Amino acid sequence: MMRDSFQVDEPVRLCDRLRLVRFDRNELAGSFGDIGTDLPLIVGILLATGMDAASVFIVFGLLQIVTGVVYGLPMPVQPLKAMAILVITQEIAGEVLLGAGLAIGLTMLVLTLSGGLELLVKWIPLCVVRGVQFGLGLSLALLALKTYVPSRGVSGYLVALAGLSIMLFLWGNRRVPPGLLVIGLGLIYALATGLDASHIADGFGLALPTFHRPEWSHIWSGFVVLALPQIPLSLSNSLIATERTIRDFFPARAIGVRKIGLTYSIMNLVAPLFGGIPVCHGCGGIAGHYAFGARTGGSVVVYGTFYLLIGLFLSKPLGEVLKIFPHPILGVVLLFEALSLLALVRDQAQAPRNLMIALLVGVVALTVPHGFVVGLILGTVVFYAFPRFGWAAE
Repeated sequence: MMRDSFQVDEPVRLCDRLRLVRFDRNELAGSFGDIGTDLPLIVGILLATGMDAASVFIVFGLLQIVTGVVYGLPMPVQPLKAMAILVITQEIAGEVLLGAGLAIGLTMLVLTLSGGLELLVKWIPLCVVRGVQFGLGLSLALLALKTYVPSRGVSGYLVALAGLSIMLFLWGNRRVPPGLLVIGLGLIYALATGLDASHIADGFGLALPTFHRPEWSHIWSGFVVLALPQIPLSLSNSLIATERTIRDFFPARAIGVRKIGLTYSIMNLVAPLFGGIPVCHGCGGIAGHYAFGARTGGSVVVYGTFYLLIGLFLSKPLGEVLKIFPHPILGVVLLFEALSLLALVRDQAQAPRNLMIALLVGVVALTVPHGFVVGLILGTVVFYAFPRFGWAAE
């Protein structure tokens, strides 16, 4: 895995972070590294709740842009996955989802300011964090291979194979970023299989987000129904594993979990007021942007601008716009995001005990209900219990 070649010493002031936001072909390629997970979830939420698409996309895009500038790293914003899945499968009202955003933002703010996050990072072993990353990688790989790639039949397999070949042949090439070619291949495939550009032009028009004031009943319902199931996944993936992943890819620019918790909290305290969905940071998003070539916050700014423009001008012909990213191509993007996460477990190979714990956590995270929190707890208990059963610490 390539290490960051654009390193600076901490602390870095905000004005200096602006210098970390580069815009080149590699940042452009990396900007699409997380679209395979984000876009389907956002569309699913919109279809299930009937929320205003313009507000959702505009707020989501603005949060990306701000995050890219504040961190100066390819650290994108993602929809909260557990909440999204519950909303999509159970058709929970959009007002409850907005209330859940405020509820989890406040919860994480208290946990961050109280020092609880730092204690978790201190006591949870690295092998357990690797297991969480491994489990997420497995789940993303299965989603790519079982759902996205086969979605268009034979033609989908062929275009996915072409995209995979491009990624493998040009892997690590900084002059010709393979991610751009893969996205270009998706556009060609979309044009060849029914994308109607005239419908996009006909629906072009300016839209703006609307202000919301969630009621207390929606905030409470959102906390019970959506925030509580989300908190364990956020602790493991959005905060602890994200902090570790930044250290893995950008060791000279490590960021404390307290800052990550603060931005997580602030985003969710602001977004629902303007019709935005609850969001988080995530180790998968970082891995995706990194795998496709991004090394600075420029990729996240570009990624956010993409959503911002859709919300401002293209929210009406949304269905036609989404055809630009056919599912087989999204599957290729998702697969390489997964591989970047799976590869992180290799540093546990020299300690068989730790490797076993990491693999155990990953399998539990993939297969058990609420698997990420169950795996996190189980792995931590097993790690500290090993010496009691006669196993020497590695």
